[in-house]
Amino acid sequence: MGGKIRILGIDPGLRITGFGIIEKTDKELTYVSSGCVKTVDEALPLRLKLILDNLNEVIQQYRPDQVAIEQVFVNVNPKTTLLLGQARGAAICAAVLNNLMVAEYTALQIKQAVVGNGHAKKDQVQEMVVRLLKLAGKPSADAADALACAICHANAESGLGGIFAAGYRMKRGRLV
Repeated sequence: MGGKIRILGIDPGLRITGFGIIEKTDKELTYVSSGCVKTVDEALPLRLKLILDNLNEVIQQYRPDQVAIEQVFVNVNPKTTLLLGQARGAAICAAVLNNLMVAEYTALQIKQAVVGNGHAKKDQVQEMVVRLLKLAGKPSADAADALACAICHANAESGLGGIFAAGYRMKRGRLV
């Protein structure tokens, strides 16, 4: 592939949206930045605007080439799922307003790519992100999830990730 690619990973949430930026040069991954957009208990439109504005600032500052975002899982509570979907939509809008394509990955795909286990716990994801990016400290859970999403995308062209990029998906542990 060659060259350097900067990837923004996003872990959407209405209260906390994690973001993580890495660079991929050949097969080497390098940490650039990470953090969280935290919203307060204001009206929904204001919270969505805060997510959009803050991620837009991150994109303007770090100039990623590609964006990867975690897909929304169907929660037991439909209202929670819809709210999470709206936060995710605000994050996607920040990317497309900056003319960036968005790749989407399920939590299972991200955990499988980073930990090797699609049902890994949050602390396992954090630990592997620290190891893979050679970080001095542990990022917050939301920032680690965003970095994991970016790592998943960085490796999507090879190995199991390449299968997903080719249009296959995992269902009950099988490729379909």
